[in-house]
Amino acid sequence: MIPFFVQIKCHLGKAYEVANILADAEIASEIYSTAGDYDLLVKFYVPVATDIGHFVNEKVQLIPGIQDTKTIITFKAFTGA
Repeated sequence: MIPFFVQIKCHLGKAYEVANILADAEIASEIYSTAGDYDLLVKFYVPVATDIGHFVNEKVQLIPGIQDTKTIITFKAFTGA
């Protein structure tokens, strides 16, 4: 599985509604509300063969209440021991 993050900017007053839609769709691993330029930070896992661009375009950006997204593709996870 490939992890990646999407920062989501919502229309005013829609952040919790968008977060609930994502949670109900069961496509996100983790969903966080954030301060700053974006309202939500969402972690996704997709199979290796998945086109991340298509996934974001078809599964995320079409959710009502989303104004903008920024996708962050990661390379390596570091853990403290």
